[in-house]
Amino acid sequence: MERPRIVVTLTNPERASDRGSATLKNGRYLEAVERAGGMAVPLDDGTPPDQRNEALATMDGLVISGGPDIDPALYGEPAAGARQPDPGRDRLDTDALRQAEERAVPVLGVCRGMQAINVLAGGTLQQHVDDHEGPAYPDPAALQHPIEVVGGSRLASILGGAEAMVVNSYHHQAVTTDRLAPSLLATASTHHAGVNLVEALESRDPDRWLIGIQCHPERTESSSPVLERLWSAFVAAARDRSEHRSRAAVERG
Repeated sequence: MERPRIVVTLTNPERASDRGSATLKNGRYLEAVERAGGMAVPLDDGTPPDQRNEALATMDGLVISGGPDIDPALYGEPAAGARQPDPGRDRLDTDALRQAEERAVPVLGVCRGMQAINVLAGGTLQQHVDDHEGPAYPDPAALQHPIEVVGGSRLASILGGAEAMVVNSYHHQAVTTDRLAPSLLATASTHHAGVNLVEALESRDPDRWLIGIQCHPERTESSSPVLERLWSAFVAAARDRSEHRSRAAVERG
């Protein structure tokens, strides 16, 4: 069976302050996709335009990975805690998400990726949250905290009905319940300093496979093994999308 083509948008290591660390982080997403049975197609803002356009036009699924802060101008706010944005990454993620929506391919957003899903859907971000950004990866001493998964959600179904779990935390920005886009549902949360932080989200449309998660499930050494089911479910949805596209092409003759 042909593996589904999974585009993974990444931070360009050439623009990172630590090229080696950025390359290592990027590799974890690609490994997760491949481990779940997908064909990872990496894209960053240095990918030649023709390759980028072809990848987005033929993708069966899209992973929006972690990375630098999203420019607050994209959600109509001045900088108030956000750190140096990456305009190239913002443009890449915006283009990829729009094309994924137009073609209804499954989307999985991780950390910044979850935040990008919310921003592109019309939501905003809390630009700084204290005590949620642990030691810089790949330091093995990952910061962790508990979350509550909402029963009946797509995420809960994938995780086997899990209601509470502990996840890693590498972020200093957050989606809060009052900043969530109207078209999205919060499917996991944590309470911190008097604020409800969204730890996972999905589309309100039950037919739309779109999940964002704030933790980093690709970093298996600090993640519950149950989160591997998320990668498997995402790739399975992309495979279904690929097979549907193939059947439609045959029927068109």
